Amino acid sequence: MPVSYTSHSGAVVALVGRRIDPEPTLTPRFPFDQVNRVRIEIADQLRRSHAISLVSSAACGADLVALQTAQEMRLRTRIILPFSAARFRETSVVDRPRPEFWGDMFDRVAGVARADGNLVELDIEADDAYSAANAIIIDEARKLTDVKDHGPLSLVALVVWEGASRGADDNTYKFVKLARHSGFRVEQVLTLNASRKHAQQQ
Repeated sequence: MPVSYTSHSGAVVALVGRRIDPEPTLTPRFPFDQVNRVRIEIADQLRRSHAISLVSSAACGADLVALQTAQEMRLRTRIILPFSAARFRETSVVDRPRPEFWGDMFDRVAGVARADGNLVELDIEADDAYSAANAIIIDEARKLTDVKDHGPLSLVALVVWEGASRGADDNTYKFVKLARHSGFRVEQVLTLNASRKHAQQQ
C-alpha cells in the first residue's frame, strides 16, 4: 500500500553513488562490508537535511541502500530507471555478488514506489543511458519541490562514493558537477572507511 509522507518542510534529496564492488576487485570503491555503516550515515544525512523525498535510481549498492533506508523512514521515494524494471534488475542489480540479497531489496523498494506511482521506467537506448537517467533524477527532484502542503523546500544532492572520480566516464562525478551547476547543495557519504581508503592510496 502507498506510504504516508512526513509533513514538515525540508529538502528533496537527489542521490547517486557507487554500485557494490565485484569480488574480487583490484580497486575497492564500495565493499560489501561497508553497507551497514553507509546505511547509518545515509540515514543521518537524510535527517540532517530534513528530507521529505528521495529521488534516485535503484542499482545494487548506494541506490538500494538509500531507498530502503528512506522508505523505512517513511520518506517519499521516486525511482528513475533508464529502461524497464525487469531489464534494469538483470543488468544493474543481480549482476554483482549476493544477487539474491540485492534482488530481494530491489523488488521491495520498487514495489513500494510502483504502488505509489513513483517508479519511472524510461526508454533510453543511447550508450549514455545511465548518465541521461541521472540528469532526469535532477529534473525530477526539482519537480518535487512544487508539492503542495509544504513550505519552501531545498534541493540536496547526496553522493555516496569513495570521494574521487574514477575517470572521464564516471557518471557519479558527472552527477556531482551537474548538481552543483543546477543549484543543489552537494553532500556526500564515503563508501570506504578511513583505514581502507588510506590503504588504497598507498
